[in-house]
Amino acid sequence: MTSHASSTVELGDLKRILVRRRFLILMTAALLTLGTLAYGLLTPALYSSVAEILVDPQDLQVVTNDVNPSRVPPDGGITMVESQVSVVQSSGVLLKAIQATNLTEDPEFNGQGGLVSRLLGGLLGSGSAETDRTGKTLDALRRVLAVKRADKVLVLDVIVTAKSADKAAKLANAIAQAYLADQASARAKMATDASDSITARLDEQRKRVQQAENAVEAYKSAHNMVMAAGNLVSDQELTEINTQLSAAQSRTAALKAQVDQLRRSGGVPDATSEAMRSSVISSLRAQEATLVDQVSQLGTELGPRHPSMIAAHQQLRDTRALIVRELGRISAAAETDYERALANQQALEAKVAGMKSKSLDTDQASVKLRELQRDLEAVRSVYATYLQRAQETREQINVDSTNARIISQAMPALKKSWPPLPLLLFGALFGGLGLGTALALIAEYSSPTVLSSAQMQSAIDAPVFGVLPAKSGGGRRWWPFGGGATAAGQKTDAVAGLALRRLFASSRRPPNWPLVPSVLLTSPPEDAAHRGRVARLLANAAAARGSRVLFIDTNAAGGGKKEPQPGLLDVLRGEYAFEAVSQHTAGSNVAVLGRGRQKAVFSEAQGVYFTQHMLAQAGRNFDLVVVDGGALADNLNASPLVAMVDEIVMVATLNSTPMRDVTVASQAISVMGRLPTGALLVDEAA
Repeated sequence: MTSHASSTVELGDLKRILVRRRFLILMTAALLTLGTLAYGLLTPALYSSVAEILVDPQDLQVVTNDVNPSRVPPDGGITMVESQVSVVQSSGVLLKAIQATNLTEDPEFNGQGGLVSRLLGGLLGSGSAETDRTGKTLDALRRVLAVKRADKVLVLDVIVTAKSADKAAKLANAIAQAYLADQASARAKMATDASDSITARLDEQRKRVQQAENAVEAYKSAHNMVMAAGNLVSDQELTEINTQLSAAQSRTAALKAQVDQLRRSGGVPDATSEAMRSSVISSLRAQEATLVDQVSQLGTELGPRHPSMIAAHQQLRDTRALIVRELGRISAAAETDYERALANQQALEAKVAGMKSKSLDTDQASVKLRELQRDLEAVRSVYATYLQRAQETREQINVDSTNARIISQAMPALKKSWPPLPLLLFGALFGGLGLGTALALIAEYSSPTVLSSAQMQSAIDAPVFGVLPAKSGGGRRWWPFGGGATAAGQKTDAVAGLALRRLFASSRRPPNWPLVPSVLLTSPPEDAAHRGRVARLLANAAAARGSRVLFIDTNAAGGGKKEPQPGLLDVLRGEYAFEAVSQHTAGSNVAVLGRGRQKAVFSEAQGVYFTQHMLAQAGRNFDLVVVDGGALADNLNASPLVAMVDEIVMVATLNSTPMRDVTVASQAISVMGRLPTGALLVDEAA
């Protein structure tokens, strides 16, 4: 046998455990249910209200350069919205809600509602009553507040639980409004801080601009550098003179070309471009052509000396003379213009040459001036940026860019949220059943009992021959033997007979053994009644088959008195033959041998000898010996019988006999030099 065999429980044995300990299970469930019912009836009702706030991670874009730039994070703003759960539960938001609802005067939250609280407050005292009340109110509000966010949504649920439905709704709405106000205040403070910080830097930037401007002006004054329209006057003059020089050079070249053309024409500038463009020449040429035609016509009509002819020739000569004089004037004017343009060009060239030498000195100073001007432009740009940013941030102070709003105002609850009595009772019932089941299993494990044939077989390492019902049927008499069996006891007789047949079918009794077949029944002390009944059932079953049965009862007489008649102990001491002390019942195949008289102690060897002698003599008159061996751990007088009987059967009651007692009984048999050959179980539930 193994040490853990007695505590081994199969799955099929759980039903037996639960049925056997059903009162513990039901009592546990009933107590827990009644306690829950009392809690539900005595606990003040609580009501919950919910206000919903939509938080958009992308704030309103009021201005381009916002102090709080609106950017949607890669996770869609879930992390930002999740962080707002802690913001709603922060002390700043809750204190605003407490102040808005005057919650410090509410006994439900300020810690002044209970007698115990007032007594403890009076005994312990506090530094500041107002501060202490506000702190208690804040702690109480935290306990009844829950802020949740459903999965994949940007909505915060602000849940407040209170003893009044109206109060719960009022507090939930106040907290939601306080959250929005806190967000607007926080953003305004950020804008104010940014504006103050930028404004504080404006003076510094303004001074830097002034310093840079002074440096530029001082440098220009030191180097006599006069600026106009952002450029040096000397540079502008040089540029203008260069432009004039270029124009003068072009004019001089054009006039020189005219003069050269006149000179190539041999002094007759009639074919020059100036002559062609002259309106005077054109008029004189037209007049000349007219006079030529007139002379030609007069020549055909009049003679050469005609006054009209002479006058016409004179007019033609005068006209041609005018043409010659005009051409001479044009030629002289061209020469004069050329000389004047050449002189102007030479004067401009001289002036440019002088200014270039002066510009070389100015260019060296301009390098440092341009560096100072770049510094000035840089500090001016920074100053302008600071000035613009300061104005923008000042404008943002009064602009709320928070994109959060209350999408659902909290409404007073129509039914209480706690305690949910039906749900609590349901949970208490099934929780009690579960707890009772656990207690039953713990109780069974701490004190295991015989649960099944397999467990018993594992405990004693021997087969179980049958399971007998504990109830025999109405009025069935088991003593004296041989009484007629009723219909109610036929099943029991059948099981006993079958068990007896199995018992001797598996017996290892040698052939031609001189001793009568014998079986000894033993059990733990608490199963004495069932053991005696099973022993009689086996004797009766054998007698019913026609076998002659000797029934030996080794149990002491009731009340502790000595057996008045001789019996087994007298036989084992050699004082009587068993035929002389056995009692036969008329009309029965069963003879009974009682315990006998307890006179003197006999040795074990003597007892074994007379037991063997008794069984040998019984073989002449009986076919079977059934011994009720009692509890062997307490009945040492049965030791000689244990040594000589063929079969030792242990009797136990299902779901009742402790496994430790089975182990003790099995060890007692082992100490007496034998091992159990089998077991019979009694089922009280059958």
